Amino acid sequence: MKPVIFTDLDGTLLDSKYSYRSALPVLKRIKDESIPLIPVTSKTRAEVERLRQRLGVNDPFITENGGGVFIPFGLFPFPVKGEESGSMNLIRLGSTYEELKSAIRDIRKQTGFQITGFADMTPEEITWRTGLPPEDAPLAKVRDFDEPFFLDSGSIEKVRLLAESAGLTLTRGKILHLTGDNDKGRAVEILKTLYRALYGKAVFIGLGNAENDIPLLKSVDYPVIVKNEDGHYEPVDGIPSLVKADGIGPEGWAKALTGILDSIKASKGYTC
Repeated sequence: MKPVIFTDLDGTLLDSKYSYRSALPVLKRIKDESIPLIPVTSKTRAEVERLRQRLGVNDPFITENGGGVFIPFGLFPFPVKGEESGSMNLIRLGSTYEELKSAIRDIRKQTGFQITGFADMTPEEITWRTGLPPEDAPLAKVRDFDEPFFLDSGSIEKVRLLAESAGLTLTRGKILHLTGDNDKGRAVEILKTLYRALYGKAVFIGLGNAENDIPLLKSVDYPVIVKNEDGHYEPVDGIPSLVKADGIGPEGWAKALTGILDSIKASKGYTC
């Protein structure tokens, strides 16, 4: 039995200062035991690739709330559908960024609401409003499938209804996001199929903290929700096996994963 880990980043593996320091011992265990660690995030490809370099991992990753699945060439010893994108095989699931920017403009025009997307902001403004490190903010603007935005005046529900009428989706992560007809769960299912073909038997663990992580949590065998910065959990219904991690962000992430990996190893055994 091979464990495969799908993890959200902001607020889950990364804390409010975008650090994963408290998760380092568990990250070392994951690497030592050759367990796939797959980011499933609202972040861009450029942001995730920088983080993967820091972590020293070469596993697939899912960007922009399930808009794109990126798989390194040669990772799986069988053909994988998709298109060539640099050193990656890309499976596109989301709407184009131009479509999303156009939809934001249309909603703003129809409602008069004050809506500010990343496309409207400089890297400095993104750092100021999100707390992203200045060196990461430019990478957050290199988007393909998702437009993060701030609703400074107006009704979230009205924006949601207009988005849905255009065939789009409004979801919450650390901030609001406009996406196409995609989500993290659909993207996870694609990689689950590939890992089952690779390992024969695999067990899937998923960790998140926000509304946009719910499809991910519904797609795995061991769903884990960590506490948000305020010490509370995101309300989640319909996941009977949900594990509530005892800790905020990466602290809860590390505690929950340690317990789950120990349990799997003791009861089922797993290959390293």
